Amino acid sequence: MKTIQFIKLGILCTSVTLLSCNQKKEENLTTETSIAKTVEEKQPEKKEITYDVTKPKTIINAVAEASGGWNNIWNLKDVEYTYTYEQADGKKDVSIERYIFDGEYSWGKYTTHQINVLPEGEQTIVQNFSKGTASVSMDGKPMTDEKMIGTSDFLRQVNYYWFMMNFKIGDPGTIYEYKGQETINGKVYDKVSVAYDPQKTGKEANDAYILYVNPETKLIDQFYFSLPAWGINETVLLMKVTYTEIDGIQVSTHRYAYIPNEKGEYPKEPSLSEISTNIKFNNGFTPEDLKI
Repeated sequence: MKTIQFIKLGILCTSVTLLSCNQKKEENLTTETSIAKTVEEKQPEKKEITYDVTKPKTIINAVAEASGGWNNIWNLKDVEYTYTYEQADGKKDVSIERYIFDGEYSWGKYTTHQINVLPEGEQTIVQNFSKGTASVSMDGKPMTDEKMIGTSDFLRQVNYYWFMMNFKIGDPGTIYEYKGQETINGKVYDKVSVAYDPQKTGKEANDAYILYVNPETKLIDQFYFSLPAWGINETVLLMKVTYTEIDGIQVSTHRYAYIPNEKGEYPKEPSLSEISTNIKFNNGFTPEDLKI
């Protein structure tokens, strides 16, 4: 196995930005709206979850439904939470995150940033992503630096994606395959591989997943994934997830990433922790509230 370096561990954030959501720009801006409206029109009442291993798409749909369902999260309109992104060495980025679901607006305010966001500085950084365009300010002053804007573009989309993953994993262009069962710590999991149609994503090389779905809860407890953009073409990066129910939504409040060494051995302690706290839905945010 190729040695997987720490690579600042921002790779687990920045490169995953366009996992399934790095589809062509026009699709990005309409996918969530169209899906949510379709669900609202066709499924006004909660239905029994279909879960059929011979039809892996039903497993993906079941994950979204078990996570609260498109209707419920759509009706909550927006969210705010505190996001702590911490490496094993103690360095961290801490942000206040705000998203508006209709249009996939994403905003973040960083007062602690030691990894991905201007790690050499202590200024307050505010990022925004709206209507396909990223922007960023430092201490209230809009910035034009291309690197800072590029970082904002990556993080605003990926942070939104991580929060919404169980709903967005079934975005258009996704290819599924059932991979059988595996028992981990006494629990039996159904494994589903996820790949993406290059014509839909607009990329030649796309990230891939192997999801471990708990057939009892219908939630993804862990998954392996690849990052071909960084030369990691095998699904060897491991992410473990735990959930907290908030307003009927199963929120992935704790995510722990494990990076194998050159022998394929995983550390006992996570290489990276991503913790979400103080989660509040339905705050009444407007796009104007999310400007830099």
